[in-house]
Amino acid sequence: MTQWPIYDDASAVFPIYSRANIGEIFPDPISPLNASTGFQANLSPGWDDAFVACGVWDHATYDSAVQHNVLPAFGSYLYINMSLMRLFGVRVPGMTPEAVDLQYFGDMPGIPSYESEKRDFDENPDFEATAGQWLAEQVLGAKDLAAYDADRRTVEDIRKNRPAIADLGNQELRERITSFNDVLRPLLSRHIEASLKAGVGLGAVAQFTEAIGRPELALTLVAGIGDIDSTGPSTGMWALSRLARTGPVAALFDEGQDGLVERLRASGDPEVVAFTRQLEEFLAAWDFRGPSEWEIRAKTWGVKPSLVLSTVDRMRQADDTASPAVKNAERVEQREAASAGVRAALAGNDEALGQFEAVLHAAALWLRGRERGRTSCAMVMHELRLPALELGRRFTAEGHLERPEQIFMLFAGELDAFLADPASFSSTLRDREAAYLDLFDREPPFVVVGQPEPVENWPRRSAREVQPAVAGEVIQGVPGCNGSTRGRARVVTDADDPSALEPGEILVAPLTDPSWTPLFVPAAAVVVDVGAPFSHAAIVSRELGIPCVVSATAASARIPDGALIEVDGTTGTVTVLEV
Repeated sequence: MTQWPIYDDASAVFPIYSRANIGEIFPDPISPLNASTGFQANLSPGWDDAFVACGVWDHATYDSAVQHNVLPAFGSYLYINMSLMRLFGVRVPGMTPEAVDLQYFGDMPGIPSYESEKRDFDENPDFEATAGQWLAEQVLGAKDLAAYDADRRTVEDIRKNRPAIADLGNQELRERITSFNDVLRPLLSRHIEASLKAGVGLGAVAQFTEAIGRPELALTLVAGIGDIDSTGPSTGMWALSRLARTGPVAALFDEGQDGLVERLRASGDPEVVAFTRQLEEFLAAWDFRGPSEWEIRAKTWGVKPSLVLSTVDRMRQADDTASPAVKNAERVEQREAASAGVRAALAGNDEALGQFEAVLHAAALWLRGRERGRTSCAMVMHELRLPALELGRRFTAEGHLERPEQIFMLFAGELDAFLADPASFSSTLRDREAAYLDLFDREPPFVVVGQPEPVENWPRRSAREVQPAVAGEVIQGVPGCNGSTRGRARVVTDADDPSALEPGEILVAPLTDPSWTPLFVPAAAVVVDVGAPFSHAAIVSRELGIPCVVSATAASARIPDGALIEVDGTTGTVTVLEV
């Protein structure tokens, strides 16, 4: 693989693709090194394995399709094969293609209906039977996350035994970059299977609440479930923010973000030393987290600690009522009340009550499993990032690269040749990086049917014109977390710069990934352009107890910064009250 930008061939059998969901974790184009040795190289076959593990088809389905492409790159932007996801919905009892669209991907403007692509072989009694067995035994019948806990122990051992990266030779660094494939593929496969199980669980809960005439309870029943890995950084940053409100630590923050890390580490004041020690412990635990963290070229909190401090700075402005623990406790109380209400409605119907308990348990279990699997994968991806960056620094110092990040413009198959003759790659990597950075300004089509247009025909983001929303306008999205609130919209397009967000404001963003989670703490609500009830923004909002609307198309471009808006997470609406 050396074609750049990366263009995979679309499938003639399963031809519909979407940026939904994958765009949340990969908003930017994938780098060549990540595509060939990290994420895409392992997730696409891992996803194949996950579908087979669910019993919806076997590997022969892929062979007979010739080209199925569950996770292709078009113009180096990643897409999910919606045709295959919908086939999953056809064959899992109780699911439908339409339920898949809603639960996993939210609103997808421009996507053709399932009926327009339906294949003669989609309905298959044999696979529906094996999928039904999977549903009964591995989704509804699951008791714990033992496999995911074992994965975490494996990953933690890798991290604990990480050698001193700076002491490794060039060949040792190169070998480390490509040494985790045997770990990554099964990790990613289990993450995807947990994601599929979580969507099935959410759908089943929604069916129950619809049947008893209380559809608004569906999201409440999966709020405040606890033990969600992605909320861990919020708790840690909140503790840091309490220490940064007064005294010498606050004084250093008040001097500004520039050079704050260095000032903290250089101080001998006991309070600052104690804060810095806690900060370093936080960074050691969450060094892999950061914007677009599954892209190994991305700067994570361990690589760029100032990202953590800028968010702590926002949090320290909030009073104690914004504590994640306080908000979570409110959601726990609401969930328990809603659960009691459903049980009362089903009283006397032992079969229905048993089914309700099973789906409620499964939804919570697999939402936890999904986030646990995702976090474990991100940890391993960081183990690829660190040796690659070290190589980048060395060859920048030797004059072969203009900056360390250019190392990610290599494909895995070129690493040996690069180490043997780095000078021969200088021009190629410079040109690739220029093309790569240009891709950031391209607007990939949200939905693709068949082969997309060449990337040079895609419109530029910088030239996009969007009609601003006006007072009284309602933007319809998809409910992510129940509740309603009013506040000033704060449009944040980059998790690297949360400095504009004030406590009590409503975070409006194009999308969010786990690195955004701490920003939810001081926010009164969250609105994102893309997503579904299953999306990261929705899951975390339900844990932190704030209203959330996802799939609010173009909200971050249309809602003026500072506008007074009302967010109703129950109806999925965002009303512009004043601009």
